[in-house]
Amino acid sequence: MTQSFTADDGARIAYDDHGTGLPLLCLSGLTRTMGDFAYMMPHLPPCRVIRMDYRGRGASDFTGAETYTVPREAQDALQLLDHLGLAKVAVLGTSRGGLIGMYLAAIAKDRVMGLCLNDVGPKLEMAGLHRIQDFVGRNPAAKTLDQLAAALPSSLPEFEGVPESRWREEAALHYRVTPEGLRITYDPALHESFKAALPAAAKDAWPLFEATRGLPLALIRGANSDLLSPETAAEMRRRRPDMLFAEVPGRGHIPFLDEPEALDLLKRFLAMLD
Repeated sequence: MTQSFTADDGARIAYDDHGTGLPLLCLSGLTRTMGDFAYMMPHLPPCRVIRMDYRGRGASDFTGAETYTVPREAQDALQLLDHLGLAKVAVLGTSRGGLIGMYLAAIAKDRVMGLCLNDVGPKLEMAGLHRIQDFVGRNPAAKTLDQLAAALPSSLPEFEGVPESRWREEAALHYRVTPEGLRITYDPALHESFKAALPAAAKDAWPLFEATRGLPLALIRGANSDLLSPETAAEMRRRRPDMLFAEVPGRGHIPFLDEPEALDLLKRFLAMLD
């Protein structure tokens, strides 16, 4: 059941706290919600899965473009840990969530047990960033979930062999049905904050990656990803030869996390920490 806490600026932040055992904080993609992790949850070994909707997304308060930043979202994550009375957690970060995870390693390493990155690294490809910029803040042209599900395979050709049922699940996870048609599940003002942050996002953030030294680290990459290149993944592995790594065939940005390769890595990552 979704719960909430109040951040230090008064924003209500929604979260879900499910299970017992090793605490795993799941941080979603830029425009996503805690639903990002729905597919993997039935397959994980027993652990305590904590998911949050960033401000401006899902069930959390919309607080304006100027607050939709990695540092603010990282502070919200730390305040969630304080609210739950957790000294430290493992972090699974999908895309934007991985950037937040690296940032947490830089500013609050004592709160992080280990970090697993889902298709993100310290260098992001401009082609992927521009593709994301093109859709952030826009409602889909499709009027129904079925229409959108039918359109997704052609708009995301880098995802191979995805069954129709998964595309329907994706449509339902990431869009709301309204009398006016499908609507995004986040503040349209996120487009403004993403555009403002784009010049910085295009720069290398290797110092953030280096901040993970001393922490158990894992990386999942979609084999067809346009955001995390094979070259960047290889350099991450060179700098951290101890990093667990898996590449998911037939997936772009971002793997669903219930693919066999992703689940195997997640299980090995959690076993390393437990």
